[in-house]
Amino acid sequence: MGLLASRGLTKRFGGLMAINQLDLDVEDRAIHSIIGPNGAGKTTFFNCVTGFYRSEEGTIEFDGVSLDGLSPDRITSMGIARTYQNIRLFANMTAMENILVGMHPHLRSGWLGAILKPPAVVKEEREAHQQARETLQFVGLRGMGDLLAKNLPYGQQRRLEIARALASRPRLLLLDEPTAGMNPRETMEMMAFIRRLRDDLGITIILIEHQMRVVMGISDRVTVLDYGTKISEGTPREVQSDARVIEAYLGTKAVAQ
Repeated sequence: MGLLASRGLTKRFGGLMAINQLDLDVEDRAIHSIIGPNGAGKTTFFNCVTGFYRSEEGTIEFDGVSLDGLSPDRITSMGIARTYQNIRLFANMTAMENILVGMHPHLRSGWLGAILKPPAVVKEEREAHQQARETLQFVGLRGMGDLLAKNLPYGQQRRLEIARALASRPRLLLLDEPTAGMNPRETMEMMAFIRRLRDDLGITIILIEHQMRVVMGISDRVTVLDYGTKISEGTPREVQSDARVIEAYLGTKAVAQ
């Protein structure tokens, strides 16, 4: 079993089978992509991992510890963070403030400390701001900490959302279509950045992505879902040549030609 493992994971919405008996292993320090047509169950899987959905059957374990029944904040504190297909920043807060929000699970001072400002709280706040500046620099947003999130260009908003996730000190980062809406140059830069997250910080990445150039270019392993069922898994080259994958994306006529 890898850093993250699901066994027999099943999630239904009424009569719709969103995830069907999914077995999945994500190795430590891997970039593992999950692909499939719209409605294949990719984001539903993310929501199950992060505690937003409860599965009807099966289990999910993170580093050997069951995530079943845990709240999203508890799962975050264990070292799992995510981004979203549609950017979810605090638009009217600065870039620095967005990152400080991401640090919240690891800050010890409560509301009373924030009011009274004892030396320990002042020290923690100073260290948090320094870490936030370092995170901004790492994601390529140096000097932009005082800008409102809504005033950043689209590509930089994507990086800020990842920076906020990094602030929670994750071991596992779930990225939901991080290159959506990007031009080719921004896409290439994001691919290089995702590699840095793994290579420089040692973070394991699970990636949902529709751009096959991105998936095939940076993934160690690829899992393909279709209507909630795993239909293929392997290296990018193995998956790319799998007839079941071609059929799921292009239809049976494309396979027959």
